[in-house]
Amino acid sequence: MGFAVLFPGQGSQSVGMGADLFDARPDLLGERCDDALGWSLRDLCLDGPPDQLTRTDRAQPALFALSFALWDSLRAEGLPLPQSGAGHSLGEYSALAAAGAFSFDDGLRLVAARGAVMALAADAEPSGMAALLGAEVDQAEAVAEKRRGEGGRLWVANINAPGQVVVAGAAADIDWLAEQAERLELRRVIRLDVAGAFHSPMMETAAGQLGTALAEVEMSELLFPVWANATARPHGSNVAESLVAQLTSPVLFADSLSSMADGDVDLMVHIGPGDVTVGMAKRSTELSAISVSTLADMGPALARVASSIE
Repeated sequence: MGFAVLFPGQGSQSVGMGADLFDARPDLLGERCDDALGWSLRDLCLDGPPDQLTRTDRAQPALFALSFALWDSLRAEGLPLPQSGAGHSLGEYSALAAAGAFSFDDGLRLVAARGAVMALAADAEPSGMAALLGAEVDQAEAVAEKRRGEGGRLWVANINAPGQVVVAGAAADIDWLAEQAERLELRRVIRLDVAGAFHSPMMETAAGQLGTALAEVEMSELLFPVWANATARPHGSNVAESLVAQLTSPVLFADSLSSMADGDVDLMVHIGPGDVTVGMAKRSTELSAISVSTLADMGPALARVASSIE
């Protein structure tokens, strides 16, 4: 048996993240990042303020850089290549960089461009996302379809785990959802602290702009399979097309996790700030899942990985 790696998406950021990494990996996280981004990654991650760190165009490159630095540090300490990998939304870029699809520098530029075009699309019209706690996919799809049938704009955007479905739409449609939750037999509707209707048709203009940025990056053959959010299948030769589709398609993370678990995997390892994908993995599979969010987590994680591949 073996292990799979998982990388977090936007929402896992917090002020103070990466303090140990900035000291240990100035080769990745110092001037190299700041020159590419045009702002200080260290200052933003360590000092915030929170409203700046949660900005779409800031959180995405910050999470990508720290996740990759942890991955690279694990590899330097002897972590073998995994059987498979996946990332949640933005985390798909971290997984692809880990698998060698593109370099760290190209990945950083890509996620910076992705965050920028997503922020522009979000600014064009008030919109948002909401989690439907306890709702299954069929119920969420029916609610979204009902709203669209009434002239609204609401779509299923994230299928994270059983009972964890997220929808996206115009601000008025998110308001309607919250107001009508009881009548729609939804246990709880939680508005997410995001700036737009990500992973929905409202990101169409951003998808086109992202395609232009992706066309400038040369893709390499993957060192291990990476599951695509848009298809819940391993990436083939059309990595760029799949990443463009990801912006307007639901994130099929629960299906990806289930498919990965059906392979030669008995351990899932979250790599990056937070531990969100650990919870998703435990709800979607019967596998063990652990988190590496700091350098201090590396030793125990390497030991667990070693035991999983013996």
